[in-house]
Amino acid sequence: MRSAFYISDGTAITSEVFGHALLSLFPTEFEHHTISFVETIEKAYEAKEKIDKTSNRSGQPALVFHTFVNNDIREIIDRCDAVIYNFLEPFIAPLEKELAIVAKPTAHRTHSIHENSYDNRIEAVNYALANDDGSNVNDYEDADVILVGVSRSGKTPSALYLALQYGIKAANYPFTDDDMEELKIPTFLKPFHKKLFGLTIDAQRLIDIREGRMANSKYASARQCRMEVREVEKLYKKEKIPFINTTKFSVEEITAKILAETGLQRYKY
Repeated sequence: MRSAFYISDGTAITSEVFGHALLSLFPTEFEHHTISFVETIEKAYEAKEKIDKTSNRSGQPALVFHTFVNNDIREIIDRCDAVIYNFLEPFIAPLEKELAIVAKPTAHRTHSIHENSYDNRIEAVNYALANDDGSNVNDYEDADVILVGVSRSGKTPSALYLALQYGIKAANYPFTDDDMEELKIPTFLKPFHKKLFGLTIDAQRLIDIREGRMANSKYASARQCRMEVREVEKLYKKEKIPFINTTKFSVEEITAKILAETGLQRYKY
């Protein structure tokens, strides 16, 4: 199996995201390796040794995706027995020309904890945890968005991802079995109608998820799941609440769609 390495003198998140995006275009399997915080010459040689051994063992040169800004470290990695993809280099010279500014590479700049975005994200994560699953309905004034939907439709992971990745304060409120007889927007949510965003899910997928948690219960029954999905989608349409079906989407895709629909400001950079 062909090996792929994602390397950086920082978190290697950028290398992973770009590398995975590229490799996902090809219908074959890869053995993935991530090496982060290669900040010294010694660590660079250690990484090179690992890559060379992997290439020699498999008989195929490894694919190496990196974002190094340190020239000395980059040169060591570029000499690996591998196929090298430097994500930064093709863009630096054209940008220098366009901006009329010489690039001054600094390690960790893209993920610096000194940026305001760090504080925004930590604050947003604390908010999401404190306002999860309707546990606190008194702080919705501070919410950027309030996710609503039936239990297990993806509200909590989506709220936390919005907070951690984008610094967005996302509360979430569940519609439960007790709400279904006459489903409507609760009184305490009405003042925040413009902040509401609905999640729904295919009934069969909801059945499968709930069966894994509470098998053979009313909560997981086909009748209950189909009824809840039907009623909540009727509510969304009646009250003109924007919503998406989360069945076939990852949490990354769900949150991207929420951001696209709402136009919420991101605090990532």
